[in-house]
Amino acid sequence: MKTQSLFSLRYVASLLLLLTLFATACGSDKGKVEGVNMLYGTDSKVWKTAKETDATGDKVKQSSAQKNEELRIFANGTYNMTGANGAVSGKYTFDQAGKSITMTPDGSATSNTFAVETLTDDKLTLKSAAGAALMLEAE
Repeated sequence: MKTQSLFSLRYVASLLLLLTLFATACGSDKGKVEGVNMLYGTDSKVWKTAKETDATGDKVKQSSAQKNEELRIFANGTYNMTGANGAVSGKYTFDQAGKSITMTPDGSATSNTFAVETLTDDKLTLKSAAGAALMLEAE
């Protein structure tokens, strides 16, 4: 009898573990890159920093000024970033198949390309070529 109840307990525990793993895998948006309209909604969308990691994956502490920075992406292919150091405007191109976004500031000959790890209606994760990541949330 004791062996049977121990077996039942292990069975139930295994089922709960599998259910938890399944729910976690289904609930994760990482790797999910939806259509370009998720970047800007109907006309434009404001994104704020939720979390930042460095190239090694360690969390970067955000200052209060950094927490107030905004990235506004417009449907017409332009963007505007505002923060304590002023504002930067420019143009972007989004490659859904390649899961990347290239941003070129106005008046600059150089651009920055980021891997888009996640793009949903409320989450955007950008990763630099060096491996640093910026997790943004829609306002």
